[in-house]
Amino acid sequence: MFGFANSLKGNAIFARPSATILRGLLLCLLLAAASRSTLAQSFVLDLPLQSQRAEISQTIGITNITISYHRPLAKDRKVWDGIVPFGKVWRAGANQNTTITFSDPVTIEGQPLDKGTYGLHMLPTADQWTIIFSKNSTSWGAFTYDQAEDALRVTVKPKSSDPHDALTYEFDQLQPDSAVIQMEWEKVAVPFKVSVNVHDVVQSSLKKQLRNLSQYTWMSWDDAATYFLTEKYNFDEALKYADKSIENEDRFENELTKSKVLIALNRKDEAATAQRKALELASPLQIHVYARGLQAEKRNDEAFAIFRENAKKHPDQWFVHAGLARVYSAQGKFDDAVKEMKLAYAGTPDNQKSYVDGLVKQLEAKQNIN
Repeated sequence: MFGFANSLKGNAIFARPSATILRGLLLCLLLAAASRSTLAQSFVLDLPLQSQRAEISQTIGITNITISYHRPLAKDRKVWDGIVPFGKVWRAGANQNTTITFSDPVTIEGQPLDKGTYGLHMLPTADQWTIIFSKNSTSWGAFTYDQAEDALRVTVKPKSSDPHDALTYEFDQLQPDSAVIQMEWEKVAVPFKVSVNVHDVVQSSLKKQLRNLSQYTWMSWDDAATYFLTEKYNFDEALKYADKSIENEDRFENELTKSKVLIALNRKDEAATAQRKALELASPLQIHVYARGLQAEKRNDEAFAIFRENAKKHPDQWFVHAGLARVYSAQGKFDDAVKEMKLAYAGTPDNQKSYVDGLVKQLEAKQNIN
């Protein structure tokens, strides 16, 4: 046993540490102890952090953008060219990497950036900042930042802001296809614009969504067609979606959507055919609502023709009398209009009686209700 111990004396592993090594070890221990006692933080336990974690998200179109960061406090200290030196890459927060995640491709200040999660860094100077999107999003701070890992750099101008003791990110100037992300701390704000090609993103997403169970419902295809129609975008694709909806189930709603798409494509004869088919499939109430929609589009002659036909086919429905009252009102036949509106009032649901009663009073005063 002693022979074994003696044989280890010459082994470097068990050699007596030098004074230099001991001093270095002691310094590390002292720094660690000081850090732990000052910050009361732990690398292994969940304890409160001085720079508390935050997360902010915004959806542009259907693209989700999320920023995860920690919020250091200024506490009356000099921040710019103080806590945060000019001319050095900064983690744009505290503790581990500030990260920004895009669920779809975007453009930053007009420059393309693919979807994904990026480490967000900033390189500040007095009058110009560089915003850095790094492919490395898992490091601690910017200590191991490597420019070779950059996915994108853009240059922006800082501006003055209201005081913020805690570092803050916010989404501002929100538009249907863009927003300005702004980092604010102390009295400085650093904005950069994020834009999304919403139409392309939605079209790509729809192709995926319509491969799941939603492909078996008329409504999903009709919703897709209606989206393109409303956005006045890719009417050919909208027509394909409308036809797929009709394949699932031929209904008033999707035939009407198809007629509107065909009008947008300037295929008027086909549009008229689809409209007739829609009205054949419609319920009396759907026909009435459709005619009211035509009135909103200033297509009163078409609306009045539909009101008359609806009343002829379905005289027992209260709302057809309201439709006839509108026809008579437009013709200046207010006595006939009052009579029809009172017939409508008799069958009106309780939650609409006050509205219809108001129309009766207007007609009695010989006011056109259209």
